[in-house]
Amino acid sequence: MKNMKVMAAGMCLLTVVSCQTKQGTGSLIGGGAGAALGGIVGQIIGHNGKSTAIGAAIGGAIGAGAGALIGRHMDKVAREAAQALPNARVDKVTDANGLQCVKVTFDSGILFPLNGSNLNVSAKNDLTKFAGLMKRNSNCDVAIQGYTDASGNDNINIPLSQRRAESVSSYLKGQGVTGRQIRSVQGFGSANPIENKTVSQANRRVEVYLYASSEMVRQANNGTL
Repeated sequence: MKNMKVMAAGMCLLTVVSCQTKQGTGSLIGGGAGAALGGIVGQIIGHNGKSTAIGAAIGGAIGAGAGALIGRHMDKVAREAAQALPNARVDKVTDANGLQCVKVTFDSGILFPLNGSNLNVSAKNDLTKFAGLMKRNSNCDVAIQGYTDASGNDNINIPLSQRRAESVSSYLKGQGVTGRQIRSVQGFGSANPIENKTVSQANRRVEVYLYASSEMVRQANNGTL
């Protein structure tokens, strides 16, 4: 079983991102910071320094207490993911609203053959478990992102990464996950590489983000999360 690497990023304010990360093995960083919401243009911070906007469009404001409740809930989601998916990497990151979310990375060895987008038997087993996690945490919104390595050009890589992301999305829906929980499905080609290599299995991957939905924020504000 791979060690679970947990990353807790600081709150991102407006268009200025100022985040520190902390890694640990076998433990989670708890308690998300509160954030002033509405009109924030934020980004989540990946371990490679690249960033992609993730987060529900939430108006109003959330206090530190509600942010802490969401942080603790995401700790639980991350623990469940790590236990259910020993072949995947599980990270804690920060969403566009400054709230903690969970990133699960499936690499190409689990999911796809070279230059392919068809799911193999092992991938389907892992995604069946992941679908169960999503259904148990239906107050999490989900974003699915597909990637390739840099061995081809964008005309090849972007459509391939999109097909990979859509394969994951379609399989999860086939396992009973509702379409409204999956908020975005997008292929990014060879962008945001994990390794600085032209040919890299690690870069051929799908990342799935579970982040606070508007309903989860409402529950946290009401103290019912």
